[in-house]
Amino acid sequence: MRPLATVLATVALTALGGHIATAAPAPVVDGNGAIAAPSSTQISFAHTPTGVRAGTANEHESRAGVSIVKLYLAEYVFTHGDPADHADASEMIRASNDAIADRLHAKYPQAISSTATEFGLTDTYVPGYWGVGTTSTHDMVTYLETKKRTDPASPVLAAMASAYGTAADGYPQNYGTALLAGVIGTKWGWSNDRSFHASASFGPDFSVAASTYGSAAQLTEHVLGAFTEGTPPGPESGLRLQDCAPLAWLAGDPLLGAPAQLLLDGLPPAVTDVICS
Repeated sequence: MRPLATVLATVALTALGGHIATAAPAPVVDGNGAIAAPSSTQISFAHTPTGVRAGTANEHESRAGVSIVKLYLAEYVFTHGDPADHADASEMIRASNDAIADRLHAKYPQAISSTATEFGLTDTYVPGYWGVGTTSTHDMVTYLETKKRTDPASPVLAAMASAYGTAADGYPQNYGTALLAGVIGTKWGWSNDRSFHASASFGPDFSVAASTYGSAAQLTEHVLGAFTEGTPPGPESGLRLQDCAPLAWLAGDPLLGAPAQLLLDGLPPAVTDVICS
């Protein structure tokens, strides 16, 4: 699969001063400025263009990392690991494949801790096996926002944007933050007994993560109840992918075409003129 290098590079424009039309959902906050959600649920959110963040009062609670920590494992593999392991790292994210995670963590036992140190993930701990590691939604969002700003062509983001509808173990990957408007890529996680669920997602101008002590349906309910839709990203330029020479190759791509068009739609004409000229 061709990486999202050209497409996600537009995300970096927000960090360079480009003004993207907001597609971000707006968090519903209480009188203290915290995202409103049941205490069983943890939610964190960041608005990419402004850097503004919001979260539930418990967003720094280090909870079960479940398969979300595969993002941190894959980060190390792509950055420091053997190139022969890169395809497996992508598949691990797209399919949430535990067998691949077992193999990669055995080969790179320092991976998750190293990523936590590199990205300042102060709520993330891995005392041994990756499956018993813990993290927080605050850390998840910190990781995603940093990747979008510093490495928009990241194969981690590309794998999230092309995740399968069903995981390697047959579990549906279709809940939580993934259902917010504007989401481009998601990583999901769940406990073996299905009593704990988590998800972390990014869009063109936001990142969001959530976890709950409950079912996938409960996580979805709590996430959707914690946000209202922002201003729809109207197609300011009206430009189609096929009419933008550097991005035209994406127009017919079944996985990347729609996310690429969403990003293009969110950019003002002054920016698309530069990209597509």
